[in-house]
Amino acid sequence: MRKSIKLGMGAVLALTVSSAAVMADNIKIAFIDPLSGPFASTGTNGLHQFEFAADYMINANGGVLGGDTFEIIGFDNKISPKESLIQLQVAIDQGVRFIVQGNSSGVANALTEAVEKHNKRNPESRVLFLNYAAVDPALTNDKCNFWHFRFDANADIKMDALTDVIAQDDAIKKVYIIGQDYSFGKAVAAAAVANLTSKRPDIEIVGNELHPIGKVKDFTPYSRKIVSSGADAVITGNWGSDMVGLGKSVIENGYTGPIFTYYAAGSGITGAFGEAGKGVIRLVGEGQINPPASAEAAEYYDAFLAKYPDGNIDQPRISNTIGMLAQAIEAAGTADDVVAVANALEGMEFDSIWGSKIFMRANDHQAIQNVHISAHTNEGVTYAYDGSEYGVVVETTVEMAAMDSTSTCQMKRP
Repeated sequence: MRKSIKLGMGAVLALTVSSAAVMADNIKIAFIDPLSGPFASTGTNGLHQFEFAADYMINANGGVLGGDTFEIIGFDNKISPKESLIQLQVAIDQGVRFIVQGNSSGVANALTEAVEKHNKRNPESRVLFLNYAAVDPALTNDKCNFWHFRFDANADIKMDALTDVIAQDDAIKKVYIIGQDYSFGKAVAAAAVANLTSKRPDIEIVGNELHPIGKVKDFTPYSRKIVSSGADAVITGNWGSDMVGLGKSVIENGYTGPIFTYYAAGSGITGAFGEAGKGVIRLVGEGQINPPASAEAAEYYDAFLAKYPDGNIDQPRISNTIGMLAQAIEAAGTADDVVAVANALEGMEFDSIWGSKIFMRANDHQAIQNVHISAHTNEGVTYAYDGSEYGVVVETTVEMAAMDSTSTCQMKRP
């Protein structure tokens, strides 16, 4: 049975204890994501959300296994697959058995392969890779492995929900697809083309291009092409500084239609768009922030803001990742045997405070959950982002999205 996770005043008081100040019996979790460079704000905000989730949900409530606590250790990968592999080895050498990462599917692909090789060669120091945001579908399809679990909906699942909304809008006749030139950007583009062709064959795809990730300083040439194409809607998987740069440039160059996005909220992005994003930015993702999905969610967010006044909970799946890991460790009766923990994660059901049951599909280790389409707005916003008055409010929900979808994963278990 799952250990109950209570969200009460005792947790708030315990927030004065840093996740770094841990007891002797701690469970180390390595956060491998960008903490410097153009995507530093995204990575830093994610690290804070992991630290908070560990302290508030687990450590302040007695830990797991009768008192063991979670320790989150940040490793800066500079958004580089090569640097990520170096940091992975450093983490393993420090006794870490759980790795979390989410920014860049290119990094995730490198990590999942490295983890699988390490675990085959070093059964005494096996690790699990808990992927909280890298959504390349291949990771739970052809490239799946027993040591990888994804807690976010993958790019195909999100695009299925997003294109359902587009297909119902008769005013959309032309769509422009643009994204970052790596595995995730390519997956988004492929899924967009496939879904639009199937659901609205009358829609004309007037552009489909990729740009270098994290290197474009001026998106004006791209924006002018989008505007001149006559596009009624734009689809992009851009995130971080690339999302801000592209979105602002498109709007400033006269585009007024909807921009359907994956990661256009929080980490400075919402504040950067401000009024210009209202009625334009649409976001597909998991977790309901506005309106709050539950009293527990509101209490959790209030406590987070008390510790990080300038922060945002823009990735609710992070607390789901921590909660499901704790539940799996309790069920396994150990944090040392990661095979037992992985077996407990397979097929797990978890009641998220963000308004959805999470189901970890055993055949491919893909989390199934509600997926929402939200709008950037300052109306009906309980929790705004980036110190602004703007946030994202749910407009459409697809319940337990892709529950019956197929996977090409051929899972090999130890």
